Amino acid sequence: MALSQAVEDYIKAIYRLEKEEGGKGVSTTKIAREMEVSSASVTNMIKRLADLDLVKYRSYYGTTLTDAGKKIALEIIRHHRLLELYLKEVLGYSWDEVHDEAENLEHHISEQFEDKIAELLDNPTHDPHGDPIPSKDGVMPEIATRPLSEVEKGETLMIGRVVDQDPELLRYLEEIGLIPGIEVEVIDIAPFKGPITLKLEGKKQIVGYEVAVNLFVISSED
Repeated sequence: MALSQAVEDYIKAIYRLEKEEGGKGVSTTKIAREMEVSSASVTNMIKRLADLDLVKYRSYYGTTLTDAGKKIALEIIRHHRLLELYLKEVLGYSWDEVHDEAENLEHHISEQFEDKIAELLDNPTHDPHGDPIPSKDGVMPEIATRPLSEVEKGETLMIGRVVDQDPELLRYLEEIGLIPGIEVEVIDIAPFKGPITLKLEGKKQIVGYEVAVNLFVISSED
C-alpha cells in the first residue's frame, strides 16, 4: 500500500500518542495539537485512515490504530531510527543533528535500502538516543521507562535513552557525558525537585530536574 507522507506522519503520531495514553483511544484535540493542524483537518484525515482500515474511531473514546496501522507505524519508526544511527555512525552526523534529517528521509527509503542499513550496522536494537528499533517483523524491544528524576540515592544505573530531541540539550548531555550506555551512581538528591548529584566515570556531575525528567534509566545489571 503506497501512502502519502502526510498519512504516514499521522499514523506515527497516533502510535506515539496511543502509547502515552496507555493503549486508550486518542482524542482529536490531542492529534491536532501534535500535528499542529486544526481539529477539522484531523477529522478529515481520520475518516480517510478509517476507510483504509488503518484506524478505528469511536465517539467519546477516540482513535486507535488497527493491526495494519500499527504495522505501518512500526515500519516508519524502524526506518527513522535506523537512519538516525546510520547518519551518526557512518556519515559522521552528531546525535543532535540526526533527528531532523531522519524525519525527512524516513518516508523515501525502500525496504531493500532499510535492509542494507541494518546489515551494515550489524542489526542494531537501539538508535543514538537509546530508543529501541523495531525488528523487521515488527517487534519493539523493551524500552527504558523510569526517569532519572525518580531514582533513589545510592542506586547504580545505566542511562537508557533521552526523550527530548532538543539539539541544545543533546549537545549539553554529550558534553557532560550523560549519553545512553553510561553507568551512573546516584550520590545525592536535593528535595523539592532539586538537582541530582551523580558520579560517572570517576567524577561528580550535578543534573537539574528539567534535565533528569528527559533521561530514562535501567538497572546497570540488565
